[in-house]
Amino acid sequence: MPRPARRRAAVVGTGAIVSGSHLSALRAHAERTELVAAVDVDQGRLDAFRELAGGQVAGYTSVDEMLDAVRPDLVLIGTPPSLHREQTVAALKAGAWVLCEKPLTLSLAEYDEIAAAEEASGAYASVIFQHRYGSGAAHARELIASGELGAPRVAHCQTTWHRDAAYYAVPWRGTWASEGGGPTMGHGIHQYDLLLYLLGPWAEIRAMAARLVHDTESEDVSTALVRFENGALATVVNSVLSPDEVSRIRIDCADATVELTHLYGHRNEDWTYTPAPHVAADRVDAWRTPAADVPSSHTAQLGALLDAYDNGVRPPGSGADARATLEFAAALYKSAFTGKPVHAGEIAPGDPFYPAMHGDHPHWAPKERA
Repeated sequence: MPRPARRRAAVVGTGAIVSGSHLSALRAHAERTELVAAVDVDQGRLDAFRELAGGQVAGYTSVDEMLDAVRPDLVLIGTPPSLHREQTVAALKAGAWVLCEKPLTLSLAEYDEIAAAEEASGAYASVIFQHRYGSGAAHARELIASGELGAPRVAHCQTTWHRDAAYYAVPWRGTWASEGGGPTMGHGIHQYDLLLYLLGPWAEIRAMAARLVHDTESEDVSTALVRFENGALATVVNSVLSPDEVSRIRIDCADATVELTHLYGHRNEDWTYTPAPHVAADRVDAWRTPAADVPSSHTAQLGALLDAYDNGVRPPGSGADARATLEFAAALYKSAFTGKPVHAGEIAPGDPFYPAMHGDHPHWAPKERA
């Protein structure tokens, strides 16, 4: 079977996440991709990136100008969150597939605009949830989904990180209009997306949120109790107030506990399986030995997207699957701000939490600017 042509890729935004993670992912897949263009409104940063990238990478300060001139197959977006919807829709309309940093949009309403653009163009937009793509995560999901570990019963999902005042001094951080939320949207979303990947659809959320330290519009900590469709109950904690930083998922099933402990990425060695007393040793050995050791990374997710592109199918991390994670965030905010449980599917057009994560709540809506 002939090898598919190399995909012509462009990056939008040339800051740290693109010059680091996205560029290294493109280089790792150099046999399948060719970086042909970069876009940044900062000419100095753009020039520095083009030098770093090497080769003949064209530079542009306008997304539309780049799309018209280059017509790329794939656009990788690493700009601030408030720009994601507009840039993603523009790329889709130009016929390009998109791989965009999280959150893909700031609301469910914006997400549905992207879904409409996908439908009209036939191209797809995928959001970066790279923690799904390590071999350890794929192995754990297969074990849970197959029933090998027994029925899931109890889970804990923890993103306890630390961000200081200097972090929030960056103008686009800490506001609803620029980020769409606090650690629920910008930090913990990676971990609870992985939890959803492992456990499947969620059914109900009861949550709390607070501003305990930082002078931001959005929260700096949130907690949630979650019921999954399979009956499992979970706790979710999203914090930027925690000196001892850790990212952790633990799932207690009938036959085993599976636990992942890491910070910003995982390998096979970060996953542990503890059998229940009644489980035979030969079963345990199979749990602990994935066929390969693929770290969770942008590189792994880009590979999965390129596989989908080559096969003409919807890529992972897109469509209804990715929307479910954004809906989880919206439901967490709605429950936290209203004090009421929220069920999957209830946030629809007409609900105040559909167009904005703050739901125009009087205590949480955007502050008036002088």
